[in-house]
Amino acid sequence: MNVSTIRRQLLIFSAVASLTGATLAAGPLNLDASGVAIHGYDPVAYFVDIKPVKGRADYSATAQGATYWFSNEANLMAFKADPTKYEPQFGGYCAYGVAKGFKPDIDPTAFKIIDGKLYLNLSPAVQTRWQEDIPGYITQATKNWSTLKSQ
Repeated sequence: MNVSTIRRQLLIFSAVASLTGATLAAGPLNLDASGVAIHGYDPVAYFVDIKPVKGRADYSATAQGATYWFSNEANLMAFKADPTKYEPQFGGYCAYGVAKGFKPDIDPTAFKIIDGKLYLNLSPAVQTRWQEDIPGYITQATKNWSTLKSQ
């Protein structure tokens, strides 16, 4: 997927989100209608299992206004001990999208751990583009996030 296709994908998502009230127009955290983050995936599993693992509602914890689900009690306890270690960056929105000035939703399977932090992307194709300049996109997303998180 080339750059113009990815931009088009982000712009289409932006238009659809504005019409449907999807996550792009949401607040500082990317949550579903029930307040669950990362589409119910276990944030600790990204670090421990190095892969996305679906969490369960019966293993849940709340931090910073988001509810997180976990696949097992050990991951739940690890999160409770240090939530900020496991929370996704940029409120759980797509890191590439935030770098480009948007707050797109994510595909929980498109992730990367960089310097001990969890970054998520809109899709595997967008993640491929993001990986071409991770430090640059993180720097730009960090600058943009100070404004975007309140929108």
